[in-house]
Amino acid sequence: MMSQHPTHASLKRRDRLLKARSPDAYRSERKPPDPTLCQVCGAVFTGGRWQWRETLPEEAKETRCPACRRIHDRVPAGYLILRGDFFNAHKKEIMGLIHHHVEKQRTQHPLQRIIDTQILESGDMEITFTEFHLPKGVGEAVRSAYHGELLIHYPDESGQVRASWTR
Repeated sequence: MMSQHPTHASLKRRDRLLKARSPDAYRSERKPPDPTLCQVCGAVFTGGRWQWRETLPEEAKETRCPACRRIHDRVPAGYLILRGDFFNAHKKEIMGLIHHHVEKQRTQHPLQRIIDTQILESGDMEITFTEFHLPKGVGEAVRSAYHGELLIHYPDESGQVRASWTR
């Protein structure tokens, strides 16, 4: 007669997370060799992450960091659209806040940068970023300072975050 209780060996674990393949071609599954120097911006991959270093390693491999590759290829990880009469009236001040926020992030995280800013045919401003965290963070900084409505659309198959702020 067989036991009704399954043995330990016959139980399947259902609590494991499966690692999804990232649709982001700029996120390599393999880390670059330590140390690696970005030949464009001077960031150094060492200790498992990209960082700014005052002294550059002498025997570093050279490549382009993911942010410089995105900028070169003009393939953003995220977008932020700014619109509304309030934005148009305070554009210089709001853009100053945005550049300050991004520069503060970039000092600690070299891969977090603005790719481009442009005025769209609608008169709205579109800012593109190298990292998908930035549209949300910048949008929240603008909403915190100037109120308004922030909408964030998280990645789908494209892996690109799209945010919009209106006031």
